[in-house]
Amino acid sequence: MLVMTGRVTMLGISRWAGKGGSYRTVQRFFATVIPWATLLWVFFRHHVYRPGEGYLLVGDEVVATKAGKHTYGLDRFFASLYGKPVPGLAFFTFSLVSTQQRRSFPIRVEQVVRSDAEKAASKAKAAAKTPKAPCDKRRPGRPKGSKNTPQADGTFTPELGRIAGWLDALLQLIAGWLPLTYLVLDGHFGNHNALHMTRQHHLHLISKLRCDAALYVPYTGPYAGRGPHRKYGAKVDYNALPVSYLKETTVEGSMQTCVYQMQLLHKEFTQPLNVVIIVKTNLRTQARAHVVLFSSDLALAYVPLVDYYGLRFQIEFNFR
Repeated sequence: MLVMTGRVTMLGISRWAGKGGSYRTVQRFFATVIPWATLLWVFFRHHVYRPGEGYLLVGDEVVATKAGKHTYGLDRFFASLYGKPVPGLAFFTFSLVSTQQRRSFPIRVEQVVRSDAEKAASKAKAAAKTPKAPCDKRRPGRPKGSKNTPQADGTFTPELGRIAGWLDALLQLIAGWLPLTYLVLDGHFGNHNALHMTRQHHLHLISKLRCDAALYVPYTGPYAGRGPHRKYGAKVDYNALPVSYLKETTVEGSMQTCVYQMQLLHKEFTQPLNVVIIVKTNLRTQARAHVVLFSSDLALAYVPLVDYYGLRFQIEFNFR
């Protein structure tokens, strides 16, 4: 299958297989139920695992374009390569990435099949984003009678519910063999629900926030004397980050890279975040860009945090 050209079909595989690979043999193989999760784990444990190495658990989704109407799980999924939803099949993969070998080993692959309720919710969300007709301007201030609603824990989206089930099954399978500390996910999962799901499984999340995420310094000033104690201090200004949080500065050619680390608060998260902000500046044009990485592990230093998130890209080689 790795060297076949053109469309990969069962008939095409039989033609490339040679003796012993008849069309009926290939059909019977694909009709056989194989416990792939157990197979991948046993292969990893006996042929890949090295006891002295550290491993990260990395998750990501891949979309394969597919025409037609009758393939199981066929739907429209967002593909980053195209920058828009495309018809195809989606697969979510958990992979173990060695921090020493810096290689990714897939350990569980599941097809993403969205329910009718999830499809309806997705359409409703898209419809809510459409511009609405102008209405009367609301009076300034908080509406009378409104109350604070605490952040609800344990309410997962259908997507996170699926991933939580797969993660739970994987951790039960490898329990006692491989101690895991970190789950690394891309910026799509840089939110409170994904963090809560990760902590429920006794792991720490490493992910990325939006570049305009509203982060706040914890308030350390005096008590006002009435009301609840103030929690949020000054809002982080990405164009004027405090020098006291600067950890490293490097210059390569005309590019300057500054790395900041700090513990910050976000109003959508119920716990402080270990945040690393990487700022790149073109010294010739003064053009500036930054990324915001974070972890729920407040004791994790900035060097491994950046390195572990960079190792997440190794899972992309499993999709090629």
